[in-house]
Amino acid sequence: MKKILTLVLTSALACLAANVSAAELKVGFVNTERVFREAGPALKAMKKLEKEFAARDQELQKIARQAKELQSYLEKEGVTISESERRNKERDLATLNKDYQRSMREFREDLNQRRNEELQSVHDRAKKTIMEIAEKEKFDLVVEDAVYFSPRIDITDRVLKALSDK
Repeated sequence: MKKILTLVLTSALACLAANVSAAELKVGFVNTERVFREAGPALKAMKKLEKEFAARDQELQKIARQAKELQSYLEKEGVTISESERRNKERDLATLNKDYQRSMREFREDLNQRRNEELQSVHDRAKKTIMEIAEKEKFDLVVEDAVYFSPRIDITDRVLKALSDK
């Protein structure tokens, strides 16, 4: 009885598999890393961020230069200046370093937050574009991340073109 049931189930599965493979399944793949790297909106977002954070970056570079100059001064003149002046300069250097570290950490956090916001906006636009392409070209499935994909199902170029046209 078990053999008959197994045979019937195997036959049914084989028929089902044949029907699924007979129906043409249209699959596409989108390389999201490439979209974030090459899409027009992504490039605009990165330029916007560079412009937005340029002043803070320059201020950080200025603090770093001041600390380096003070460090050089202490190394060269440390033995010839008075003990109290040397301690004051060392204290100033420590304060500069602490301010630099704090400012750098805040800068990175703010930059990462803004980058994530901008990339989310780009991702939303890309997703909408992918859905439009999928509906227009009658895809059954579009995948964004995959371990392996065949170049023949890669629709990233179409998505990039559609994003740049908008």
